[in-house]
Amino acid sequence: MSTLFLRTLRDDPADAEVPSHRLLVRGGYIRRAAPGGFTWLPLGWLVYRNVERVIREEMDAAGFQEVHFPALLPREPYEASGRWVEYGPNLFRLQDRRGNDFLLAPTHEEMFTLLVKDLYSSYKDLPLSIYQIQTKYRDEARPRAGLLRGREFVMKDSYSFDVDDEGLQRSYDRHRDAYVRTFDRLGLPYVIVAAVSGAMGGSASEEFLAPIDVGEDTFVRCTSCAYAANVEAVEVPVPADEPYDDAPPAQVADTPGTPTIQTLVDFLNTHDELRRPDRDWTAADTLKNVVLTLRFPDGSTEPLAVGVPGDRDVDMKRLEAQVAPAVPEAFDEAAFAARPELAKGYIGPGALGTGSTSGIRYLVDPRIVAGTRWVTGADTVGHHVVGLVAGRDFTPDGTIEAAEVRDGDSCPACGSPVELARGIEIGHIFQLGRKYAEALGLTVLDQHGKTVTVTMGSYGIGVSRAVAAIAEASHDELGLCWPREIAPADVHVVVAAKGGGPQGPAAERLAAALEAAGVRVLFDDREGVSVGVKFKDAELLGVPTIAVVGRGVTDDESSSTIEIKDRRSGDRSDIALADAVEHLRSLCAP
Repeated sequence: MSTLFLRTLRDDPADAEVPSHRLLVRGGYIRRAAPGGFTWLPLGWLVYRNVERVIREEMDAAGFQEVHFPALLPREPYEASGRWVEYGPNLFRLQDRRGNDFLLAPTHEEMFTLLVKDLYSSYKDLPLSIYQIQTKYRDEARPRAGLLRGREFVMKDSYSFDVDDEGLQRSYDRHRDAYVRTFDRLGLPYVIVAAVSGAMGGSASEEFLAPIDVGEDTFVRCTSCAYAANVEAVEVPVPADEPYDDAPPAQVADTPGTPTIQTLVDFLNTHDELRRPDRDWTAADTLKNVVLTLRFPDGSTEPLAVGVPGDRDVDMKRLEAQVAPAVPEAFDEAAFAARPELAKGYIGPGALGTGSTSGIRYLVDPRIVAGTRWVTGADTVGHHVVGLVAGRDFTPDGTIEAAEVRDGDSCPACGSPVELARGIEIGHIFQLGRKYAEALGLTVLDQHGKTVTVTMGSYGIGVSRAVAAIAEASHDELGLCWPREIAPADVHVVVAAKGGGPQGPAAERLAAALEAAGVRVLFDDREGVSVGVKFKDAELLGVPTIAVVGRGVTDDESSSTIEIKDRRSGDRSDIALADAVEHLRSLCAP
């Protein structure tokens, strides 16, 4: 450490929002180079390469073959797939000196597809799974949380190519199994959840999430069965239609000063002529209609109205997953001014739908089935409709999964309550199907000589993100606590004595012997640094085993002892210096 390019910090960086960002910078693992971009310092690069090594070993063991594409790519393949436009402002676009359009690749589906098309033409060449570990670029509007959401990051992306859907399922299962082995070795806790394919297209999709509170993803898991899903992929159990032959006609009520759900419920419950005979009105009895603007990657826009039970809000992430590649935006004052038929705060189904005066597409929560009765806006300021019956008084254009999901909601699989948790996405696997093969003309001849379109799978792991996720999952109030498989060293040897004593030479001999025995050593041989600082640095850096060569070491090495500390558990023990190499080697054995 006396020559290591390292500077630890006592204070947290001002822009650090999450523990991984704070500790990786303080520990001298990374340094900010630009918004959303980081430089790897020697210790950080060791950790990164260990993560990359584990991923590569498991990919190779599964029979997948590594290739490597450039990050600077031509426009044409992405235009053929539609993603030159669909990616919108998230794409880094540039031109060469001749005016030709290029991009910094955010992902490589198109290039993998074209490579296989260039070389393979027969069913005999398939199945095939190839992968790369490559830097990706996305122009994040708000890069944050250090390595967790940057503009430049490293991914392992692999792709499978099969003749038919049965082959795709086998390839998908092989990748899924390889991911389980990978994350087990990385020491990352994870949950496998159902996910939406979104703009990627395809059918089946699953995410590997590290269940950590600072994660940007919300997922649900059943309290009784094995069901787990990203919140965007949760499907609301649809109730049966209700009979409404005996339902009284809907009535328009004068409800002044009730622009919110709560003011409306309070008003209904305090006016005898509007009270329910069986119980008080609740927010769940109301129908909230939210109008939004969908902004498409080409710059065009479309209004959309979403109806949800009034006790729930529209979840913008769930909505965005349903309308991708469009991005939903709030309906602003200018938009309302341009549509006077929309009474802000009192919008009802009468003003919505493709057959209405507004012509605004109207989609509702799946719970709003035929026969259900609602209180909702009457499309006139200060008025609501009481007893509006779905299927009799209004018919939406369809349904959409956009209402917020809550703790205690019913599990779609077994009906038991679900619970919500937060997580960091560390892997995502898709059954892409034929979207990119069709767009780019990837076909082969099958065993009957017939031309068939190849079916594909896509499988990603965030390599640099995994470093941050492991740091989030493996730290305490003192610093990092790396799992041994990916730590920058196995043993951190600390000389805990002033110069001139036997401790320094003994520690040097111990470090050299450990290295010779195949143990990776970080040796704190710094002079003029207090023992307290050395201990704080050892705790901050998080090497799994700390060996303290201190007062227990005397000129008589045969009776000398050193202290061994387990960084993760905090357990301490004294062992004979003479036995230290074998003891530490056994601790570090896989």
